[in-house]
This record gives sequence, C-alpha cells and structure tokens, in this order.
Amino acid sequence: MYTVRPPFFLKWYYRNNLIWNKDSTEKFVYLTFDDGPMPNVTTFVLNTLKSFNVKATFFCIGDNISKHPEVFEQIKANGHAIGNHTYNHLKGWKTDDKTYIDNFWQCQELTETNLFRPPYGRIKKSQIRKLVNSWQLTVGKRLKTENSELQTVMWDVLSGDFDLKLSPEKCYQNVIKNTRNGSIIVFHDSLKAWDRLEYALPKSIEYLLQQGYQFKTL
Repeated sequence: MYTVRPPFFLKWYYRNNLIWNKDSTEKFVYLTFDDGPMPNVTTFVLNTLKSFNVKATFFCIGDNISKHPEVFEQIKANGHAIGNHTYNHLKGWKTDDKTYIDNFWQCQELTETNLFRPPYGRIKKSQIRKLVNSWQLTVGKRLKTENSELQTVMWDVLSGDFDLKLSPEKCYQNVIKNTRNGSIIVFHDSLKAWDRLEYALPKSIEYLLQQGYQFKTL
C-alpha cells in the first residue's frame, strides 16, 4: 500500500527529521529518481532530461553503481545531483540499526553526497539518530563535502511508476494532479518502472514546464 502524497501522520511522526518538500511561493519543483543507475533506463532518463534542459537528483543504490559505473559517471557528467539510497536498498523497518548504518556508509563511499533517501521511505527514528551521529563524526574525515549537514529527503509526490498494476496514464496523472510549489517528485530509473516511466516522464515534464514550473536539484 502507498499514497501519492505522504499521509499527515508520517510527516508528524518524523517532524524535524526529514525533508518532505521545499516550501516556496515560487514555481519550483524537484525531480528525483530512485534505484539506479541502470543501463538503458537511466540513459533514457538522462536523454529526456537533456531534451527539456532539466536537472534532477538521482538517489543511487551502491550495488548498482558498482555494477554500472559508466552509467553513474554519465549522471554526474550531465550535471545532475547525486543522493545515497543505501548499498543494497535496505528496508529500515526490517533491518537492525548497525547493518543499516553500515550499508549507508558502504554506498556513501561511492556517492560522496550529503543527500540521503531511505529505500521505501521506511526508516526508524533510531536509525535517523545514529546516521546523524555517525555523519557528524565522519563527515570531515571521509567526504569531500565538508561542513555539509546530512539531509534525509523524502517526497510529497509519488508517481507510482513502480506499481505494475498502475497504468502509464494514471502514473502521469498522479504527478500533474499533485504537484505544487516546492514539490519533491519521485520516479524510478529501474526496469520495474520502465513501462510507466517511459510514458509519464516526458509528458509530466512537458506539462509542468507549460504550467510555468522550473526544475531544481536538491
């Protein structure tokens, strides 16, 4: 089960810990992609973004970076932002804290970023606390982005492209009907999402540009 917009109780429960959207009176939105890099799929995304002159943020799985380093380099070469999505796409609610934190840092060695998105959007408060503590102890020693705080980023528009039961048109409608100023929108550059992504991504970008939105990276 999932909702296109995050339920209020989750935002209340995780208040002050996670970023759900960027408050803005201006028409800016943040396009994000989870689960890559993946040959062909990520390349399609990059080509689509380039055709519209749009930048986005890619929350990458470390194992996929290791398997497809050339695709990861393409993301960076195209000027997009990079985020950490753990090394093995772990579900925080079902993973002990030490394993989760270690998996984060394993991915971090590859991504070198201060942006993090929990896979499935599921993370324990204890994991958030331990991530922040380990970040504060480690950031100056292991990362190039010194003096940057860890930003744990969620979303406020979930396209649903991962849902095999969802039609491509419904995926597109999920995006255009729920996006507002400051929205963080989630697509997936994965094989599972391909049928819906291929249809909904270019249409969504075109529509949002027509509505006067500008795209920013996180």
